[in-house]
Amino acid sequence: MDYTKYSEEEILKWLKENLDEKRYNHSIGTALCAKKLAEKFNVNTDKAYLAGLLHDCAKCFSTEKLLDIIRKNLPEVSEDEQASYKTLHAPVSSYISKTVFGVNDSEILSSIRFHTIGKLSMTTFEKIIFLADKIEEKTRKPEFRNKIAPFIEEENNLDKGLLASYKETIKSLCDRNLRICPLTIDIYNELLKELNVN
Repeated sequence: MDYTKYSEEEILKWLKENLDEKRYNHSIGTALCAKKLAEKFNVNTDKAYLAGLLHDCAKCFSTEKLLDIIRKNLPEVSEDEQASYKTLHAPVSSYISKTVFGVNDSEILSSIRFHTIGKLSMTTFEKIIFLADKIEEKTRKPEFRNKIAPFIEEENNLDKGLLASYKETIKSLCDRNLRICPLTIDIYNELLKELNVN
């Protein structure tokens, strides 16, 4: 494959050995969805497919292993992000993509790094990977997907899809009494402003 020293078969083999079955299927689903969205929004489909494949490559690492890698190699990961075990895999997956798979493309690495909580002023490519992770059809529940996908597929609007995704995420976190990363609120507010939602 382009952008990595590994072939697609080698990547799939590694993922099969390091992810559980559901996460492996999710990774393939995300890659296919990312490629489809990349084609729709005129960005590099090969890069999107690879980012989709690798975005969760560290997802099944133990929390202890994730934190160890972050503390030793990724000092830029904030305490707020480290407070939620659910988002630890994103920076580590980006790190593994670079150090194990030899990915050096900054756009791919950034999209993997920020596919969970996102970041302010995301690029079109980053938005595509973020959303593909949320709406792929292999493992994502239709009731969640159907609240987001129409904005992207029918209205051709990634930002409206993002806003719908953040709304659902914030609701879910509140319902479960889980901590909300301040960045999540900042991104939500940025989207409201950009879309002129009152």
